[in-house]
Amino acid sequence: MKHGSLRIIIFSLFFFLSFANLHASPIEGKGVNIQILDKITSEISNIFIKVNDYYQHETLKIEIHACYKRPPEEVPEDFVLLRIFDIDNNYNSNKIFQGWMISSSPSASPLEHPIYNLWIKDCKI
Repeated sequence: MKHGSLRIIIFSLFFFLSFANLHASPIEGKGVNIQILDKITSEISNIFIKVNDYYQHETLKIEIHACYKRPPEEVPEDFVLLRIFDIDNNYNSNKIFQGWMISSSPSASPLEHPIYNLWIKDCKI
């Protein structure tokens, strides 16, 4: 192999290896800031829930199972895995939402409830 070909191979190998990991992995969070709007009273509540914990807000029971945040060098984004139950007068719980919510686009996976709207504000690390 000629000396020039070896340089090209080494340069190409270095180039591909240095750009193989362009996207950093998300950072796992410890808790979530959530905003809840009561559509009847127009009251907004800001709450904080730790991961693997729950919070009772009026008739809603909100369980947080995971929270991830993009690294600071990337476009800001928060991903939260949660489950929401609606508790009726007989203390029966009906699951009304289960899945991931994304902070930048709450309409991608909205909570459909006649009284409350819910948004992810931030995943705290």
